[in-house]
Amino acid sequence: MIESMFRHLWRGSLAALCLLPLAVAPALAATCGNDASGFAAWLPAFKRAAQAQGISPQALRALDGVTYDTTVIRLDRNQKHFKMSFEQFAANRISAGRIAKGKQKLQQYASTLARIEQRYGVPGEVVVAIWGLETDYGVNQGKMSIMRSLSTLSYDCRRSAFFTAQLLDALRIYQHGDLTLDEMRGAWAGEIGQTQFLASSYVKFAVDFDGDGRADLVRSAPDVLASTANYLRGYGWRPGAGWGPGEPNYQALLGWNKAEVYARTIGVFAAKLKQ
Repeated sequence: MIESMFRHLWRGSLAALCLLPLAVAPALAATCGNDASGFAAWLPAFKRAAQAQGISPQALRALDGVTYDTTVIRLDRNQKHFKMSFEQFAANRISAGRIAKGKQKLQQYASTLARIEQRYGVPGEVVVAIWGLETDYGVNQGKMSIMRSLSTLSYDCRRSAFFTAQLLDALRIYQHGDLTLDEMRGAWAGEIGQTQFLASSYVKFAVDFDGDGRADLVRSAPDVLASTANYLRGYGWRPGAGWGPGEPNYQALLGWNKAEVYARTIGVFAAKLKQ
């Protein structure tokens, strides 16, 4: 069983990954756009730059026929920020049914979660709470093409450098074989899997915990749970410490989601699962 944070040599160092947007985005900055008119010319330019970064011609075929998605742009321009109070936000997301299902998951994966806590230091109730909040335990992962969404956002001028890096990492995930192209479907901004990892987080933190040779955050619950714990460890999770506001692990929860209402909701949900 391979469970290391850096289990694949293909991932390279974090320092190298951080340099990728600097290396690629400038070459594409002049061709980004705010509508579909330049997308057809941008795509082959991106492919050439991506190949120079080690993406294989075979992997780049995942972008063949990809088109600009106006729905993604509309959603990007109309994001609703967290304007609810914590009490409202938590009440809308921590239902009796979700708590009951979470406790069932804790029992179902008890041995797996025990091994995850031993390795990464994160209690089972915390990762199960995130699992429930993100996709209702894998039920609502999203159905939009990751490649199309990220291509659209990479071309778009608003956050081109950021999403260029995400698209490169999505291609690496596909190239390595962790996910098939059909499995690479998710939310509109390119989040993947049962706890909604961005592609860059997938590359940094996804682990193969079930031992089948790939980090599958779409279909493998052990991989999902272990990778989520590994993510929190990467953001400074301290084994045995508390996770409420002002406690050591609260910052790790903010690393998961910088919205205070979300981080606090994870903590409250986890505490309810532990009861």
